[in-house]
Amino acid sequence: MTTTLTATRRIGDLDVAPLGLGCMGMSFAYGPADESEALATLNLAIDRGVNLLDTADMYGGGANERLLAKVLADRRDEVVLATKFGIKTNPDTGYPAGVDGSPGYVRQAVEASLRRLGVDVIDLYYLHRVDPTRPIEETVEEMSKLVAEGKVRNLGLSEANADSLRRAAAVHPIAALQSEWSIFSRDIEVSDVPAAREVGATIVPYSPLGRGMLTGAAKVAEGADFRKTLPRWQGANLDANLALVEQIRGIADELEATPGQVALAWVLARGDDVVPIPGTKRRTYLEENLGAVDVQLSAEQLDQLSRLEPAGDRTSDMEWVAGRSA
Repeated sequence: MTTTLTATRRIGDLDVAPLGLGCMGMSFAYGPADESEALATLNLAIDRGVNLLDTADMYGGGANERLLAKVLADRRDEVVLATKFGIKTNPDTGYPAGVDGSPGYVRQAVEASLRRLGVDVIDLYYLHRVDPTRPIEETVEEMSKLVAEGKVRNLGLSEANADSLRRAAAVHPIAALQSEWSIFSRDIEVSDVPAAREVGATIVPYSPLGRGMLTGAAKVAEGADFRKTLPRWQGANLDANLALVEQIRGIADELEATPGQVALAWVLARGDDVVPIPGTKRRTYLEENLGAVDVQLSAEQLDQLSRLEPAGDRTSDMEWVAGRSA
């Protein structure tokens, strides 16, 4: 069944569909890129009512922003555009090597993103990771100037802890907190989610499908697929986690849904101030993901899903940025 999203949720002064689209995998981290399929997926997403498109300057060394520019050229008015800055990458691997939240870099990064995206304004501009070498207030103060200048409409933080979020919000309203949140990644519920609600920031979960694991069908791609480095995708951990996914499949079968749809429905049920951004680079998976908005989980099913505890940390190494754990 084809699903078109009509309901909306709120991020700052923006109306967005309850599901956005994470675009990273179209250019980075999950195997070879296929531009024609990626463009078809982006256009289909917009056709189906998905208006929040999420990218970052580091995805493919700017390639992901340039990809979105090809869609924005004709459909800018239909899109709530989110991008991120602040992670410095290793030029040989493209993977994170540090962070920079200095005022000078804020300015340099936004100008480069605007140029690559081919737009005059970014709807939602995130600090991708908090810079541990400087006060968060210093970075957000410079970001706030971008709002005053009309280059950016709303500010967000990605993977910021509760303290950083509160301190940032004291400088300028923070419209969104983007962090990993799924049935298999629950750590933000302890303090980050309450802090986001305290300051009025919408929570934007990335990897709500556990980087594909919760679909029950994901396979690590040959070549450059960074999931090979993640503890949950290795050896005995992977076997244990796939056994848990079979429990999700059992609930999905009861509802005539897929495991991925159940996983997304669980995240959507966390609150009306939650806007998940499942990533995909194929139209088939996009259509499947959209069907999650029609899945209604019972209280018993929600509780059963919430009791699942995965094996292994979600990442192997977060030492390149302070204030976050695996």
